[in-house]
Amino acid sequence: MFPNEWLANPERVDRLVEIAQSSFPHLVKGALFYSFTLAIVSFAIGLVLAVLTALARLSGVKPLEAVARAYISIIRGTPLLVQLFIIFYGLPNLGWTLDPIPSAIIGFSLNVGAYASEIVRAAILSIPKGQWEAAYSIGMTYRQALKRIILPQAARVSVPPLSNSFISLVKDTSLAAVILVPEMFRKAQEIAASTYEPLLIYSEAALIYWMICMVLALIQDKLEQHLDRYVAR
Repeated sequence: MFPNEWLANPERVDRLVEIAQSSFPHLVKGALFYSFTLAIVSFAIGLVLAVLTALARLSGVKPLEAVARAYISIIRGTPLLVQLFIIFYGLPNLGWTLDPIPSAIIGFSLNVGAYASEIVRAAILSIPKGQWEAAYSIGMTYRQALKRIILPQAARVSVPPLSNSFISLVKDTSLAAVILVPEMFRKAQEIAASTYEPLLIYSEAALIYWMICMVLALIQDKLEQHLDRYVAR
């Protein structure tokens, strides 16, 4: 596990073990209280934005389509890091000063909303037109057909790509460190700066990110199995 030169220096090994043991709880706390929470809240808001944006693009109303296209184009055409900097460091020039966490939530939500809207739109379009016609034939309105027939099936179709987006978002929360959000990566930076052991600390952070993503992948599998019942065979 340790290089030979480390094994020849048991005091250093003991120090590394001590640092690892003392830093791990702080990193886990940063992951659960900030990184993971930030990802959940941002993804929930972003998903609402995604559905609204997708429906706007499918509405056939030109102004709504134009606004939705512009929003998607701007967000997809600029780096997430730049978006966070504009919100946190740029908006104060206009008199709008936001704390780090609200800035991060706004930035991540807007980013997720743009990318996920294309996933939702593709999922809705993948449902056969016969499903719409069947709903209308039994007297359903557009809203009822969308809510009861189309969206449940589209949800199943969109679960794998949306789950991948969420897993990416969990990792992207590390960018919030640059706008002073005390999430796990910023905790790792602080601990690495005080212990002078960046390899150990950042490896610990990577391990925690990996463990979180493994759990999310398992949840994704269970969710796909649950939603299989909504898929027309």
